[in-house]
Amino acid sequence: MSSEFGIDDLKRILAEGAGGESGLTGDIQDVTFEDLGYDSLALLETGTRIGREYGLEFEDTAFVDVDTPRDLLGVVNAHLLDHAAGS
Repeated sequence: MSSEFGIDDLKRILAEGAGGESGLTGDIQDVTFEDLGYDSLALLETGTRIGREYGLEFEDTAFVDVDTPRDLLGVVNAHLLDHAAGS
């Protein structure tokens, strides 16, 4: 498993949460989740799926200020770095 969580990883997890194909194509990193059709509940579910797969635990508020996939990637990758460093 890669030490970095990338946009393709996020697209895959979003597709799994949607029950198959997410329809997310192209450069979506700076498109808001609202414009992509994902609400706060979908983001919480996405965070849960990421946590399970990557062995991470997120605080309940970890995704409150996450508006775009780029924001989410930043949160997840910061947690991955902390996890790798043993914090």
